[in-house]
Amino acid sequence: MDDFRPTIFILTVFIHLLLLLPTPIAHDYSDALSKSILFFEGQRSGRLPKEQRMGWRGNSALNDGINLKTDLVGGYYDAGDNVKFHFPMAYTATMLAWSSVDFGSYMSGDDLGYNILALKWATDYLLKTVSQLPNRIFVQVGEAQADHDCWERPEDMDTPRTAFALDAPDPASDLAGEIAAALAAASIAFKQSDPIYSKILLDKAVETFQYADLHRGSYTDTPSVNQAVCPFYCSVNGYKDELLWGAAWLRRATGDDYYLKYLVNNRQPFGADYDIDEFGWDNKFGGVHVLVAKEVFEKNVTALGAYKDNAERMMCSYFPETAGPHMTYTPGGLLYKPGSSQLQNTAALSFLLLTYADYLSKSSQQLNCGNLNYEPDSLRRIVKQQVEYVLGDNPMKLSYMVGYGDQYPRQIHHRGASIPSVNVHPQAFGCIKGWDIFASPNPDPNILVGAVIGGPDVDDKFIAKRTNASDTEPTTYINAPFVGLFAYFKSNPNFS
Repeated sequence: MDDFRPTIFILTVFIHLLLLLPTPIAHDYSDALSKSILFFEGQRSGRLPKEQRMGWRGNSALNDGINLKTDLVGGYYDAGDNVKFHFPMAYTATMLAWSSVDFGSYMSGDDLGYNILALKWATDYLLKTVSQLPNRIFVQVGEAQADHDCWERPEDMDTPRTAFALDAPDPASDLAGEIAAALAAASIAFKQSDPIYSKILLDKAVETFQYADLHRGSYTDTPSVNQAVCPFYCSVNGYKDELLWGAAWLRRATGDDYYLKYLVNNRQPFGADYDIDEFGWDNKFGGVHVLVAKEVFEKNVTALGAYKDNAERMMCSYFPETAGPHMTYTPGGLLYKPGSSQLQNTAALSFLLLTYADYLSKSSQQLNCGNLNYEPDSLRRIVKQQVEYVLGDNPMKLSYMVGYGDQYPRQIHHRGASIPSVNVHPQAFGCIKGWDIFASPNPDPNILVGAVIGGPDVDDKFIAKRTNASDTEPTTYINAPFVGLFAYFKSNPNFS
């Protein structure tokens, strides 16, 4: 028996060491996907449909547009406030559409159906914003400063619901370019299920792009609009990226050579070879390169080769061992770019990575970075690390998606979530009384299921209080790219 004692001792130590090792979390990507889409129901403005699943929400802002004698009821509140900013709303719609177009095959029937409904809630409204073209485009509903001075449910709003518009020849290349992109992308998403609606979207996308290109300049160049929009959604980097972005989606939706020539002729004049690693509601250059690269992969359109080259440079920057500039990661492994609501950058950049990996796979190609080559799965591993980080594999051991898992923030910077529902407390709280709730240490009475919030800082630190907007505020444009990401990993749960 003595001969077995060392062996037993070694086995015992080995087992103890195994128990000390961190255990990977097995994530439910199906649950994450469904919840990421459900979130949009909590952001709805207007008269809610009978199929509304986020039951604590009620009708709101039913007279929007009345000051301009038009119907601007509907759409989405962008974040935890009650303003409808059309620029980020259009980007949200574009990303929901792109998620459907490129990753819809990874979704179940229910998830794809709900994602299409979330998209249509946006596109129905965006059609209203361009309903008076060729001479007028609607920019925003609600006075941002007055709204931000109050903490009240959307169902109770008593702040001004002023609608703002631009009239030709006022410039709106960025806003109109993004709306054109959204409608064109959505026309592809609806092409099979609703061809009539698809054609309506595409026809209006063409007309909206014409306004964008004819009246060049930023929508915030007009003083009245600048005062309404800034500093919240100023077009900081200009309008030329949105012109290319709109043209790229119209090229994909129509196949028209007009847009091909537009992309070729304007790439250098519009500065597309710079800021190649940027993508989000304000800067579309990274998205343009990836989107256009698809045509190079599939049709070998050499005239667009420079876009693919820029997309490759961007992809190579995710790998620290390559030459040239690199993306930044937090100590915990999160893709990081300076700015508020950090996860908006993580979501958008991860979407481009996964999309480009898909284009590489379908063309049986590798990513070429000088003397280094990477298989498409190398890009997907980076994306999976980001998704897992958001769902709880991070230094805070916290899910940054509300309602996913057991550990997630219970105080988010969101008026509707933090104030008791109209179903429970029918009487209005009012502008000033709401601030008592804002400062309260109590958890939110309403769970904004599926909301991906702003997230941690560069050191992976996170302050889970609604008073800390940068960390705890959700936005539609954070969630929209995650829809595509969760869909992919739902269908490939064992990818590693």
